Amino acid sequence: MGEDHQIVFLLRESAQPDPERRAAALKGLGRIGRAEHARVLAEAADDPDPAVRAAAALGLGRLGVPEAGEEALPLLMGDADPGVRRRASVAAARLGLGGPAVTRAFARLLSDPDHHVRINALDGLSALGVPGDVTALAALLGDPDPAVWGRARTLLYTCGEDPAVRAEVMRTARRGTGAARARALEWLPERCTEQLLDSLFTGLHDPSPAVRIQAARRLFHVEQDQVQDKLDAALRTEEHPEVAAGLLRGLRGLDDDRVTDAAVRWLRDPVAGPAAARALGAVDPGTAAPHLRAALTDKTLSPHTRAAAAAAVGTAGRWDAVWLLLSLLDDPDDVLRAGVLDGLETLVENGLRPWEHHPVAWALTDHLATDDRHTWRTRNALDGLTQALPDLRRLADNAPSGEVLAAALSLLDADDPADEHARHDVRRFLCRLDDPHEPVRYEAVLGLERWTEAGGSLPPGSETARRRLEALAEDASPRLRQAATRLLGALDTGPP
Repeated sequence: MGEDHQIVFLLRESAQPDPERRAAALKGLGRIGRAEHARVLAEAADDPDPAVRAAAALGLGRLGVPEAGEEALPLLMGDADPGVRRRASVAAARLGLGGPAVTRAFARLLSDPDHHVRINALDGLSALGVPGDVTALAALLGDPDPAVWGRARTLLYTCGEDPAVRAEVMRTARRGTGAARARALEWLPERCTEQLLDSLFTGLHDPSPAVRIQAARRLFHVEQDQVQDKLDAALRTEEHPEVAAGLLRGLRGLDDDRVTDAAVRWLRDPVAGPAAARALGAVDPGTAAPHLRAALTDKTLSPHTRAAAAAAVGTAGRWDAVWLLLSLLDDPDDVLRAGVLDGLETLVENGLRPWEHHPVAWALTDHLATDDRHTWRTRNALDGLTQALPDLRRLADNAPSGEVLAAALSLLDADDPADEHARHDVRRFLCRLDDPHEPVRYEAVLGLERWTEAGGSLPPGSETARRRLEALAEDASPRLRQAATRLLGALDTGPP
């Protein structure tokens, strides 16, 4: 059957009493019909059967004749059947329909109970670049479906220069409810905080935890005594773990007994516990020390809380901090070991006491060779600890894995051409340019780059190394290519 015969058949079927046959015919006309058949599809918008009306909307969208849909589709977008509204809204967007009637139809659909229809409405309005109904649009910030509220937020941003949009978002941030208010507060720029101040104070006690979190987040940046008092009061009465965690993070570092008391209260909570431990690490060390020691040794606490307590011990830097952390360096819990390493890294950065240098260096270099879960965390804790260099050089010669070898190479002190050990390190770097592990080759190139920047030159007989660097400049690894290219340029330029 040729196409013309098919169209004749479909036109005949579109007038049949059976709604299923009519619907199938209209869908077929949308696929193979021509512009002159759009009238049949438009007239079917008045069909008593919703399946037929939905098929008419689908057909109009497929047929691609915008003029045919300008009148029918806005009516179908207000249909009592959600399936019809969905098909009609898709068709209107596909045809690129505009004008007041289409805009009003899309705006009404922003409040549609069907989330697919709400998505279609947002897509249609976004294509037109208009907000539709600003009140309904801002309300969609509270929609439970990320596909809906994400689109609503994007459209609000697109239309952000519209005074009505700005006013509605501000109103939602001040007096909205639940997630809509929280997302409005999150979305508005920081310069709006001063205008929102009174509503932020009430927001600290909003029924919605999300609103309380966002209100506190904004208030942390306001330097006023009354704001500090309000935040302290909110923390003292807060019962929701996520909100308490946010308040503790924001108030961390303030020398305030009320923060300390709240942190101790929340230590046992698996959600707020880590923030509570970190807050204790920032208050008076003498006050926090017994609580942090207790948290470190309490195996009933969340591993993340104990890890945060370990990091906080390093921040506090008490006389016994090094020994507390070293005793837990080989704990079987991966999360706790990560916190211990973070704490030791802070202690090394802040400066160890003379009698602590060697014990920390020995413990960390042993750990580098054995803890493959935290190789680079251990490496970071070792950074700057010159007492570890002899053991690191041994690892650079005989490491148990490529990652450990790369970490050891990255710590070698290759920036003093007058240092005999550093000159030996250069030969280590040269030898490792052929290593099968990309991280090792990369760190070898970086080591040579450090040496070159310090004014050193490659030792005699290094022509092979230059050829190897030229090959590495074509390596599959982008970072290795860039590093090798930089080094070749520095070698060609020579010392400054």
